[in-house]
Amino acid sequence: MAKKNNFKKAKFEERLLNEINSLLRTGISDSRLQRVSITKVEMSPDYGYAVVSWDTFDSHTRGDAKKAIEAASGRIRSELAKVLDVRHVPAISFVYDNQFEEEKKIMDLLNSNSDNNSDPE
Repeated sequence: MAKKNNFKKAKFEERLLNEINSLLRTGISDSRLQRVSITKVEMSPDYGYAVVSWDTFDSHTRGDAKKAIEAASGRIRSELAKVLDVRHVPAISFVYDNQFEEEKKIMDLLNSNSDNNSDPE
């Protein structure tokens, strides 16, 4: 039973991710959202709450993108209600996903460490 629920939850998270990405591209006409990508969706066990992680392709526009996604969150939820076949659309919280920045920092540290350890002989 737990496997079935985990599979169902994962499928719903994937569907939310795809639908929100689609809305950002075609359903909402805010140019600040054009370079935003949804990277991950995590649902609460009761499906009442979703944490939606996002990133932008341009770090210089992150502040504008954050304001835009917060302003559009209600509209995103109402648009999801139109396309999802569920009784209740979960409450959504948008959080910035800094995974790629963290990975880059680690790679830079590893590269600098390997450069320091190599013998010039």
